[in-house]
Amino acid sequence: MNKLREYFENNNDRLIHKWDHYFDIYERHFERFVDTDVNVMEIGVFHGGSLQMWKDYFGKGANIYGLDINPTCKSFEEDRVQVLIGDQGDREFWKSIKPTLPTFDIIIDDGGHSMDQQIITFEEMFPLLSENGVFLIEDLHTSYMSYYAGGYEKANTFIEYSKKRIDELNAWHSEDERLQVNDFTKSAYSMSYYDSVLVIEKDRCSLHSTKRQVNLRTNTVFIH
Repeated sequence: MNKLREYFENNNDRLIHKWDHYFDIYERHFERFVDTDVNVMEIGVFHGGSLQMWKDYFGKGANIYGLDINPTCKSFEEDRVQVLIGDQGDREFWKSIKPTLPTFDIIIDDGGHSMDQQIITFEEMFPLLSENGVFLIEDLHTSYMSYYAGGYEKANTFIEYSKKRIDELNAWHSEDERLQVNDFTKSAYSMSYYDSVLVIEKDRCSLHSTKRQVNLRTNTVFIH
């Protein structure tokens, strides 16, 4: 059984609020970090239950950071769990706090879910992701909901914003001067879309400014 779902279903401690299908997504992308010295940040603390879940799941080497705008969430701190208070939609807040933060292996955005909050958080924190890290944004159905300033094909929703990152991921192959290789191209390895979730992974091999292409007929390696 999925260990995270099992924890969730048997939890009698602080409240955890997650969609059921998220647990399989977590397991697929997070399992390789179990029992390692992993740094995890989750934006959106709520009742603090998921911070305890991550601490249990990743093991004794894990350091868990939560971020929430509600000052009362500070009370959920415990051994290896630190809670930061601030507005994820405020770039100046991120800029002021980033020098005090470690590099993160996993960043989970389960915060306010508005378009500005999701975009600003990604732009400010993706550079702080480790070279093999995972950035997971959840509850992306808000991109289709007017309450969160979303709407189908509406400009500046996170879904529309993320579609541009698909082009950047593949910019190595562009013959159009409008699409150039950038920092995202050089660091991102994959983008995995699920119902309401996007997972963007880095890979140290993608950090190099060159790509290796093999001609299978001649065994020739091209560098570009």
